[in-house]
Amino acid sequence: MHRKGHVGASLVVYAPLGFLVTALASIELGLVGAAGVASLAMVPDLDMRVPFVKHRGITHTVWFALLVGVAFGIAGLALGLQSGVAEALLFGGAGFLFGAVTIVSHLLADALTPMGVRPYAPVRDDEYTLDLFTAANPLANYGLLGLGGVVVGVALVAGEAVPV
Repeated sequence: MHRKGHVGASLVVYAPLGFLVTALASIELGLVGAAGVASLAMVPDLDMRVPFVKHRGITHTVWFALLVGVAFGIAGLALGLQSGVAEALLFGGAGFLFGAVTIVSHLLADALTPMGVRPYAPVRDDEYTLDLFTAANPLANYGLLGLGGVVVGVALVAGEAVPV
């Protein structure tokens, strides 16, 4: 997929988390989260700019998703520590989910293409592809972007409607 498709996929995958964030905190925080996952949707494709790193290699694995999740979890933990242990755990867990979900959404979008992904490499070499459309298909990329916008919009509005 290209940028628009990956942004859409990140919004679709973030939607349940965005619903919870909005319901438990605020729609503003839910929107910040949506903007965050959208802005980080292309992180795995940084491998195309790093010498000696194969495209759709290590940055397109669950191991990388866990690494990014842990990094965001540590940042959340550090932020939450200022308010206490319970907040630190909440922020740490939310940070982990935010980071991991962003990377997993990228993998899911790439699994829609013929090239697919090998999410468990180098431990297992299983390839996953639905082979639905090419990464460059503009209809697929815009369609996924539109779907992501609608799904996350509905999730945030629904979260806002939950009585506190």
